[in-house]
Amino acid sequence: MAGRKLLVLYGSQTGTAQDTAERIGREAKRRHFQCRVEALDSYDVANLINELLVVFVCATTGQGDPPDNMKTFWRFLFRKNLPPGSLCQLDYAVLGLGDSSYPRFNFVAKKLHKRVLQLGGNALLPVALGDDQHDLGPDAVVDPWLLTLWDKILVLYPLPPGLEVISPDTRLPPKYTLHYITEDSPQPDVSLLQPAAPRAAPSELHPFAARMVSNQRVTAQSHFQDVRLVEFDVTGSGMTFSAGDVVMIQPQNCPEDVQQFCQLLRLDPGRRFVLKPTEPGTSLPALLPQPCTIQHLVTHYLDISCVPRRSFFELLSYFSTSELEREKLQEFSSAQGQEELYSYCNRPRRTTLEALWDFPHTTCAIPPEYLLELIPRIRPRAFSIASSMRAHPHRIQILMAVVRYRTRLSKPRRGLCSTWLASLNPEQGDVRVPLWVKKGGMKFPADPDTPVIMIGPGTGVAPFRAAIQERVAQGHGGNYLFFGCRKKSKDFYCQAEWEELVTKGFLTLFTAFSRDQ
Repeated sequence: MAGRKLLVLYGSQTGTAQDTAERIGREAKRRHFQCRVEALDSYDVANLINELLVVFVCATTGQGDPPDNMKTFWRFLFRKNLPPGSLCQLDYAVLGLGDSSYPRFNFVAKKLHKRVLQLGGNALLPVALGDDQHDLGPDAVVDPWLLTLWDKILVLYPLPPGLEVISPDTRLPPKYTLHYITEDSPQPDVSLLQPAAPRAAPSELHPFAARMVSNQRVTAQSHFQDVRLVEFDVTGSGMTFSAGDVVMIQPQNCPEDVQQFCQLLRLDPGRRFVLKPTEPGTSLPALLPQPCTIQHLVTHYLDISCVPRRSFFELLSYFSTSELEREKLQEFSSAQGQEELYSYCNRPRRTTLEALWDFPHTTCAIPPEYLLELIPRIRPRAFSIASSMRAHPHRIQILMAVVRYRTRLSKPRRGLCSTWLASLNPEQGDVRVPLWVKKGGMKFPADPDTPVIMIGPGTGVAPFRAAIQERVAQGHGGNYLFFGCRKKSKDFYCQAEWEELVTKGFLTLFTAFSRDQ
C-alpha cells in the first residue's frame, strides 16, 4: 500500500473546485489510495518535486485570474529559475472549472497544464474543461473525464491483491469523529469574536472584530431596494488600504435558521464537542475553536443557507431510513438526475435548510460527525471599500444593497451577509463584525495629476467614492464621475457629497436617472 498515494490540490473561489476535489478524494478512498486533498496555497509547493501522482482542480476567476487560494503557488510555479526537468517523476492531470461566456475560458487550467508539462511532468490525460454554461454544468465534462482518469491510474497503481473497489452502495467513514464532552471541562475559546491583540495583519484565519459605528439606509423608505452605508471602526487593527481595495466580511446564520436546523437534526445547541481526524495527517478545520459548541458550529461555520450541491444529496442518501427519500436522493446525485436537481435546487435557489425539510426521515438520521462533509463552511463576502483613510482615518465604509428577491418558492430569497449586516443596530450596544482587507483589482493612477474618468452606476460607485475622497484629500481635481440609478429622489447615493464637491470644483458629475425621463 506504501506506494499508492494520491495528492489532490485545488484552487477554488466559490467552493465548486473544492467540492470537486473532495469528490476525487472520496473516489480515491474507494480505490484504496492514501489521499490528501488540500488548497494549493496550504500545500508546501517545494514538496512538489517529491510527488508521484497529483490531480489539480482549479477554477478560473474574473478575466482569467487564479483563485485567491492558489495565488502564491501560481507565482512560484512561473518563476523563471525553475529547472526544466524538476517535475520529471510526476504523473499528473488537470481538471479546470470555468465559464465559456468569458473570453479567457479555463485559462488557469490550460496554463497550469502547460507549465507542469514544461517542467517535465507526465500528463495522464488532456486537461478537462468543465463549463458552467453547459446544460448539465461542469459535470457533463467532469464525469466521463474522471472515469477515464481512474482507468489510467489503476493501470499505473493496480489494486493490491485481494482488494476490490469499495462499492458506491457502501458509506465511507467520516473525515472527523465528533466527541461530546462533559459540562465541567474548560469553556471554548471564542476569541474569533473578541477584538484580539493584533499579531500580524488581520486575515481570513485571524479576522479583526471591528465595531460597527453606523448602519444607515441611503435609499428612500418607499424605494423597492434597501441600500445601506455601513461604517466600521478598525482602530488598533493595523489594517491599511487604498482606493480600489476590498473588505472581506465573515457573516453568520440568523438565530431562527440555527434553531430550526438544530430542531430538525435533533441537536442540542448547548452541547460541546471536540473533533478528531479519522485518519492521521488530516488537518482539523482551521476556523473552528476546539472545544466547540453545536450552537457555534451552526451559527458561524455551516452554510445552511447555501444552495446545496450534488455531493450533498449523494452523502445524504447514505443516511436515509426511508426507501422513497433514498430513491429521490440517489436520483439527484446521479448523472441522469442533474436536470431535475437543477429545477429543484438551483433555479428556485432552494437552501440547504429547506432541502433538509423535504427529507425529514433522512434528516433526523444524519450522524453529527458527517455535518462537516455534508455542508460547506460559510464563505466570506467581498465588498468594495467606499471610503478613504485620508478622509476617514481608522474607519471602513461599505455601500451595500440588501439582497432580497423572489423565486417560485413562497418565501423570499435573502442574501446571507447583507441580511445579517442590515439586521445589526449599533445603537443597541457593542456590535462586532469579523473582517479583514484584501488588495482589489482596481488601480488608480500613481500620478495624481492624471485625470480619471469613473463610471459607477448604483452600488458600483463604491470604489470611486473611495478614490474621489482620497484624491480630494490630496487636493487633486480632474475627477469625472458618471453615475446612474433609477430615480433622483430615491436611490441617488451620496448625492449631497457629490454636489458639494462639484460646487468646490473638485468633481465633474454626469448623471442618468432611468425612470425620471
